[in-house]
Amino acid sequence: MSRSCLAVILAAGDSTRMKSSMSKVLHPIASRPMIAHVMAAVASAGMTDAALVVGRDADAVAKAGAVEDVTVEAFLQTERLGTGHAVLAAKDAIARGYDDVLVAYGDVPLITSGPFLAARQKLAEGADVVVIGFHTDKPTGYGRLLVENGELVAIREEKDATEEERKVTWCNSGLMAINGRKALALLEKIGNDNAKGEYYLTDLVEIARAAGGRVVAVDAPEAELTGCNNRAELAQIEKLWQERRRYELMLSGVTMIAPETVFLAYDTEIGQDAVIEPNVVFGPGVTVEGGAVVHAFSHLEGAHVSAGATVGPFARLRPGAHLAAGSKVGNFCEVKKAEIGEGAKVNHLTYIGDAFVGAHSNIGAGTITCNYDGVNKHVTRIGANAFIGSNSALVAPISIGDGAYVASGSVITADVPADALALGRARQEVKPERAKVIRERALAFKAAKKAKG
Repeated sequence: MSRSCLAVILAAGDSTRMKSSMSKVLHPIASRPMIAHVMAAVASAGMTDAALVVGRDADAVAKAGAVEDVTVEAFLQTERLGTGHAVLAAKDAIARGYDDVLVAYGDVPLITSGPFLAARQKLAEGADVVVIGFHTDKPTGYGRLLVENGELVAIREEKDATEEERKVTWCNSGLMAINGRKALALLEKIGNDNAKGEYYLTDLVEIARAAGGRVVAVDAPEAELTGCNNRAELAQIEKLWQERRRYELMLSGVTMIAPETVFLAYDTEIGQDAVIEPNVVFGPGVTVEGGAVVHAFSHLEGAHVSAGATVGPFARLRPGAHLAAGSKVGNFCEVKKAEIGEGAKVNHLTYIGDAFVGAHSNIGAGTITCNYDGVNKHVTRIGANAFIGSNSALVAPISIGDGAYVASGSVITADVPADALALGRARQEVKPERAKVIRERALAFKAAKKAKG
């Protein structure tokens, strides 16, 4: 939209019901703070300026609320005197004069750009105040939106509503859009002549109408307006977010065998024809390209899985893991800050960290890249078509050449040239009858210990 808009985001609550040592809006949904979800919706609705009203953990909240293409300014709310008072904490920003002023909350992380755009459209059509509402079959506890002749005449709190008004199922979400040229004058008319002595934003409906302004309401999906006050609601919001994102991915061509067991991060990208088996967890920063398979009980974070690659089951990809096309990281393997080349196989019980594994190489079971010396990390480089035997330890920094073989059970501490065979283990010795002697000695010791009681 060509109209200028300021988003005022209220995020100064004390989080009392969360029973937490940090601000409520910093609690994550899909590995992202709640406030960041709200700010992303603000950005996608075309708002380039935001006033973030903060209180507890002010600096951390302001940092979490930073979003690309939106200029964010934080305003500290030192007293809690109602929603109207909270909005006026951003008075200096509102006074700059925007076409639209939109009020949202930092603890409503399921919101999308849709309701914001719908409200802004009504302002463009001449409304002075637009309330965002939702329909629900469980309206108890919510203020009801009372509409006559297409205009919103009042928001009636349940305790003040008549029996007939309580039957209304269109409810107030708390989100609101205001004509920016009139916003400050309207907000400053809100009084505190009520039982709690607080300034309520909902009073704007009657104030604007009394001034001859037009007040309307727009509808939004109930789920998008779900607020968070405690840990149980946090879990419910996570559930709703995950369901929505899984659905989007499946419609885009991703197969999820048991979608309810897959947990995604806010930025998870999965390509068409990828298959995600049950009980997979995605942390931030994961891309899975089309045709890849992530087997059950795998955990991925900060990783890139290329087309046709397979992961797991029971695999862990840590930040910096990059699997090339057709490669495989199998069961009980961990990969960290490492590139697995095209068609390479890291099949089982293996740790590959700070490493490069060349195309079509095979890493045997139990292999470890010993990348940490207690102070610094070092790199292991394995060439193409190399074969690393089972239970080998590659002590970095080290380089294994193209086509080289490392014998099983080796500890490799020096570079191995291309096409060479490296053995780093002691020569086997066989002591006839020695096992029998050791066993008899152990049994005698055990019997003597038992006799002593």
